[in-house]
Amino acid sequence: MSKYIVEITYCTQCRWLLRAAWLAQELLTTFEQDLYSVALRPGTGGIFEVRLNDALIFSRKEAGRFPESKEIKQLVRDRVDPDRHLGHSDKTTLED
Repeated sequence: MSKYIVEITYCTQCRWLLRAAWLAQELLTTFEQDLYSVALRPGTGGIFEVRLNDALIFSRKEAGRFPESKEIKQLVRDRVDPDRHLGHSDKTTLED
């Protein structure tokens, strides 16, 4: 089984370290067997990006907002283990 590396780049000027650390905790808790590491990378200029194995999966600049934790969990899950159910963090459907 491959292990994945998540990098969260956050703006130090904007003081977004706590937000990045909280998101890292959420990912490590949910994907503890799948992740090799979650790295916090300081940046500037309002950056808040999440990468999985160097592939950009979320950009605050592109989205125009911060991600929800369930959104990031779904994006990671879709690449790491698409068949995994995330419980209450999973997408809800109107069809049953």
